[in-house]
Parts: sequence; structure tokens; C-alpha cells
Amino acid sequence: MAKSESKATREAALKYFDAVASRDLDAIAACWAADGIDRLVGMQDLIGPAGVRAYFEDLLNAIPDFELEVITANADGASCTVRWRATGTFAGPGSFQGFEPTGASLEIEGCDVLTIEDGLVANNHAYLDGASIARQIGALPQSGSSAELRMTALANRRTRIGKWLAASPPEPVADGVWVIRGGFPSKTMNVYLIEDQGGITVFDAGIASMAKPIAAAGARMGGIKRVVLGHGHADHRGAAPALNVPIYCHRAERVDAEADGGEHYFKIDLLNPVGRMLMPKLLEHWDGGPCEIAGTVDEGDEVAGFKVIHLPGHAPGLIGLWRESDRLALVSDCFYTLNPETGAKGHARVPHSAFNQDTELARASILKLAALEPAAAWAGHADPLTGDVRSQLEHAAATT
Repeated sequence: MAKSESKATREAALKYFDAVASRDLDAIAACWAADGIDRLVGMQDLIGPAGVRAYFEDLLNAIPDFELEVITANADGASCTVRWRATGTFAGPGSFQGFEPTGASLEIEGCDVLTIEDGLVANNHAYLDGASIARQIGALPQSGSSAELRMTALANRRTRIGKWLAASPPEPVADGVWVIRGGFPSKTMNVYLIEDQGGITVFDAGIASMAKPIAAAGARMGGIKRVVLGHGHADHRGAAPALNVPIYCHRAERVDAEADGGEHYFKIDLLNPVGRMLMPKLLEHWDGGPCEIAGTVDEGDEVAGFKVIHLPGHAPGLIGLWRESDRLALVSDCFYTLNPETGAKGHARVPHSAFNQDTELARASILKLAALEPAAAWAGHADPLTGDVRSQLEHAAATT
């Protein structure tokens, strides 16, 4: 039974390739199931017989002497893998994929993986070397040419500028902990990478534009295992959805992390006139959107060698991470060392009331943190507190 199915599958696949080699549009379309999908991997999907026919009609109008040769065809059950070679001249009169005919001679190799159902092609994944085709038609410079070297240099410059705009490289904070600073131009958004059993736990996720630098840094350090949100505001969850790893937060923060990021309790009218005008646009720009929360953490839970401490006020489920061995605290927005209205860095202060769910509760959380007597306390923005951290925090909590 399996042999006969494989034989029938191979025959149906070769019938389709014979139709393509014969440049018979009606026969090509007739080989496809009504709801079939022809996926040109990395390029486009062709839907049903009409979509496949239209594609080959354009192809043949652009390459009128198109010829196709099957190299191998191997079937297993309902699947058939076909390697092929095609040649022709990009002579027109039609254009192809938006490019005008150049008169270039083409030689293309590819591989299709077809699924056959009831004698018709139900699904196909076609793999082509798009870069080689682009070089042959003149859309890309020839490999090794001076033009390609110039193009590569330009791409590398753009990459370096993009990296600089998005975030700084990871900087060591303490044993097994690094910070990535993002946000143009001041780099005041802090994301923490914590060594975690051969991989990395990300604490806070900064803004959306930091996703690629965070992902790249995590990959170099063994891979990102999870994101733990200090809280769910736009500038702390921003990159999380794009990292494609499980996301955790405090149970009291889950609803906001999965919805508007706490904006429902923001009081933007408490900002100065410039802040009132700019902040809504900035929040939209920073935000990567609602997060799908995989699970929650609570006071006392262990995260990558740290203990969770609940520090509500700025957000209902704001948490910090506390490591007793070196008295290191990573505390998201428990306190600010940044004036959000001016961008100026400075002393520790209570987070701005425009963004707090409960400012008095935020003061109490700063005192809770102070009582731990940290050797260093790193916030969600700007610079850490060192030295007599307890006194600085107690002063911040007492200052209006």
C-alpha cells in the first residue's frame, strides 16, 4: 500500500512538472487542488489554481524561452521532493516581480516539496536561491564585485548606527548580571540580563526598539529562557512580545501587562505642558503591545538566584529582585534617578505621580527597600544608587 501510494504521488508530482516544462497554463492549473497553497518560501504564497496560473503566466511573459528539467523526484507516502533546474532569458516583454526585462540569461536551481491529495497538489513548499536570481537579473551586484563590497559596507554602517540608536552593549553590574541601556538619545531605559543555569533571565524588557539588541545579547550568553517584568508599563514591557520566550510578572500586574500597561491610572495632566504633549506619543512608540503572560511570581519566590520583593505603588504588581549574597537590588521603577519631565539624571526620588497607581504606597515601598540596606540598587531608568543607599532611599521617601 505504501509503495503504491508513493508511486501515485510521484506520478502526480511529475505530471505537474511536465505541465510547467510544457508551458501549458491550463494543465498547470489543472494539477492543483481548489484550496491548494504554493508557498514560494521567503517570497509569496500562491492560492489555488488561479494563483498558480497567474504566477506562471507572468513568468512566461517575462522569460518566453523558459525551460525546466527535473533532476530527481523522490516520493514517500503523500509527499514528493523534486529537485529541478530551469533556464531562460529575461527578455520580456513582461516584467517579473516588478523588475523590467534586462535580457539576462538565467540559470536557476530549486527544490519543491509537494503534498499530493487525491491526485492533485494540495500543498507545495518551493525553495529558491533568491539572491542568485537577483544577481542574474541585475537587481543585486555580482558576488565579489566592487559594487557588492560597497553595498556590504553601507549595510554594515546602517547596522552599526541602528545598534547605537537602539541600545548600548551589555555592561556588567555584578557577578552574573548585566545591564543594557536603551532609548534614543539618552539611553536611560534599563534592561537586566541575569545568568540563569546556562542561559539568561531578562528582568524588565525596556522599549520595543530594544528587542533586537536584547535578543542578540541573550543569544551570545546561552539564550534567553524567560522575561520577568518588573511591571507592565509600556517602557518596561516594550520588547517582551518580540523576544518569543515565556513572560512572567507579579500576579497583581497580570491584568495590566496583558492589557493597556497601566495607562488607565496614569494622570498625564500632572506633567508639564511639554510632557502632556509628548508623553502619549512616546508611550505608543515605546510599547510592544500587550504581553501573553505564561505565569506569575510573588513575594519570596526565587528567580535566577534572586528573591522577589513586592514593591507596589508605582504599579500594583511592581517587583524587585534581591540577592542577599552581595546585597544587590534590581528594582524597576520602585524609585527614579531621572526626572521624566526634563530627562535630567540626579538623586533618588519617588516616581512621578503622573504614572503612579498610589504615590503614598510607592513611598512605603521605597522604605521597604531601604530596610534591606542594599549595597547597590539599580532602578528601571538611569543610574544606580551606591554608597549609603539606605539613607538616600529614606530621604527620597520623605521628600515631596
